[in-house]
Amino acid sequence: MQYKATIFDKLALPLLLFGGVLIVFAFVFAFTITPPAQGDAMLAVPAPIGDFFLTNIVLLSQKIFYFHVPVAMVSFGALVFTAIYGILFLKTRNSKYDMRARLSTEISLVFVLMTMVSGLAWTRSDWGVWWSWEPRLTTYFILMLMVFSYFILRTAVSDPERRAVYSSVFGIIVFINAPLCFMITRLIPSSLHPVVFRADSGLPPLMLIPFLVAMLGFVCIAFALYRMRLRTSQSQENIEMLKTRLEELEG
Repeated sequence: MQYKATIFDKLALPLLLFGGVLIVFAFVFAFTITPPAQGDAMLAVPAPIGDFFLTNIVLLSQKIFYFHVPVAMVSFGALVFTAIYGILFLKTRNSKYDMRARLSTEISLVFVLMTMVSGLAWTRSDWGVWWSWEPRLTTYFILMLMVFSYFILRTAVSDPERRAVYSSVFGIIVFINAPLCFMITRLIPSSLHPVVFRADSGLPPLMLIPFLVAMLGFVCIAFALYRMRLRTSQSQENIEMLKTRLEELEG
């Protein structure tokens, strides 16, 4: 089946570039206009970030926030489509949904890894350790292991139909952990992670602007990468189908 390029495919590269521009703008804004979180010189008055009071005198490392949180949110968003396409495959047994579920999980994996790397840098700078078994880190670490397991499962099962069924079911299970990761700071208020999305946003305007711009930028990049991977995967599938037909004709 020949893949027909859509308007989304044509917009993929422009969206990728546009997302990059937005991210650069957000980081320049964050480092030049947005003030760092500050506390009293004697650390007598800790600076609040959401519900967590920091004791750093000048928290330049807090700038990691504008990268760390958006990539984490995008990783969750990609898993939403993993689950949706998984459900669609189980209902229709159409292989195109299995492909889309796999590609959505690939995008999620990219952003999961970026979340973990930026998170480790943040915890080292702010908490003085590379890792802490606090609720958000623990649940997200489990999520990362589950995403890795998704691809291990796909590699372990050779039969295409069974692989697609097992992967769809497991992809839905992986997604179920995403809301838990997101809500854990509300379920366990003692968590060191701040609650960012609140009724008042939890952020002053000079912090909210670069955050939202970076979020939009990463969404554009994730969507562009997905469309590029979809087109490449479909082309590869078509080539394999043509090879099979050619071998049948020659035989």
